[in-house]
Amino acid sequence: MSQISKTLTPAATPLPPTAVQLKGVSRTFPGGIRAVERMDLDIRTGEFVALLGPSGCGKSTLLRMIAGLDRPDSGVLTVPSDAGGRSAIAYVFQDANLLPWRTVLKNVALPLELMGIKKSDRLEQADAALARVGLSDAAGRYPAALSGGMRMRVSLARALVTQPSLLLLDEPFAALDEITRQHLDEQLRALWASRRMTILFVTHSTVEAAFLADRAIVFSARPARIVLDHPLDLPAQRIGALRAEPHFAMQTRLLFEALEKGGA
Repeated sequence: MSQISKTLTPAATPLPPTAVQLKGVSRTFPGGIRAVERMDLDIRTGEFVALLGPSGCGKSTLLRMIAGLDRPDSGVLTVPSDAGGRSAIAYVFQDANLLPWRTVLKNVALPLELMGIKKSDRLEQADAALARVGLSDAAGRYPAALSGGMRMRVSLARALVTQPSLLLLDEPFAALDEITRQHLDEQLRALWASRRMTILFVTHSTVEAAFLADRAIVFSARPARIVLDHPLDLPAQRIGALRAEPHFAMQTRLLFEALEKGGA
C-alpha cells in the first residue's frame, strides 16, 4: 500500500484591524510652516507605538489631528468612532491639567460627568480607574497635595476612566525625575498589557520608547516624514532590569541613529 504525504502550509495569522490610518495627510500652519506632509501611516488595534523625532518636527501636531483637536489640510485620517456613549479616544498632555478645586476622585470623574453619567456610577468608575494606577488612597486629596508623578497618574486615570480604545500621550512624563519616570513607564506598560488598548506615545527618549513600545516610528525634522518604522525586538514582559541588557541597548541605538538621520 502506498502512502501519499503532503505538507500543509499553516494559515497566516490575520493582522488585527486598523485603529488609525493616515493617507496623504498634510498640515501647514499660517506663514507656510509645514508640520506634516503627505504622511501615510497605519496603526493596528492593540499596538503600543512610540513616536520620536526632533523638537518641532510635527509629532504633537500629528497627535492633535488624530485626537480631533486639529484638522489636516489634505489627505484622509481615519480614527475610532465613539461607541456606547463612551469616548473612543483619550488624550494625556505634558501637563496633568487637573482642576485644583476638585478632589482627585472628582478630577478623574470629570469626563464621565461631562458625558452625563449619573453621580454614583461615575464616582464608582473613577475609583476603579484610580485603583488601576495605584492611587486609591489619594482619592480625597487635592492636586496641590500631590507630587508631580502622582498628578500624572491622576491624569492617566482620568484618561482611562472612559475606557477608550485609543490612548494618546504627548510626553506625559518628560518633566519628571528619572526614577519616577521609569516607574511610571513600567506602570503604563503593565496597564497596556492588561487592557490592550491602542496607544500612541510621543517621547524624545529612545530609552523610554524602546522600553514602552512594541513599535517605534522615527520622524524627520519638520515637515514630519517617517525615517524609520521599527518593530522592537524585545520581550513582551518588560521589567526594569531590561534597560541594562545589551540587546536593549542595541534597540535604542537603532532609534538614535534614525533620529540623527532625520536631522535631530
